[in-house]
Amino acid sequence: MAYEIDKPEEQWRAELTPQEYHVLREAGTERAFTGEYTDSKTVGVYACRACGAELFRSETKFESHCGWPSFYDPADSSAVELLEDRSHGMARTEVRCTRCGSHLGHVFSGEGYPTPTDQRYCINSISLRLSPEES
Repeated sequence: MAYEIDKPEEQWRAELTPQEYHVLREAGTERAFTGEYTDSKTVGVYACRACGAELFRSETKFESHCGWPSFYDPADSSAVELLEDRSHGMARTEVRCTRCGSHLGHVFSGEGYPTPTDQRYCINSISLRLSPEES
């Protein structure tokens, strides 16, 4: 897929920290319970750390106790793309930013969480940047 923001890998490497690059550009995963936003209750907007596109809002964040920030719905259905991921010997659905193609995490359905969508967007904190709501 062609993305609105398309940079050579050398430029991504220069703009992102090694950890950010590993997760966002190489589909890595940060360790569970280590992310900056795992337990955050701050009201605001979560944007893609690589390109700044709005991805999720705090109103859809919920406690899943899985070790990563969890959301039940993206801010806009066109903000993320879902791709089949058969890596690591399992079938999962990868979540990417539609603006720059960066890896965000995975989405799971039917786990029984009491949310309106019965979905859990399990997103790496390092893929996000939270802009707190002005009060």
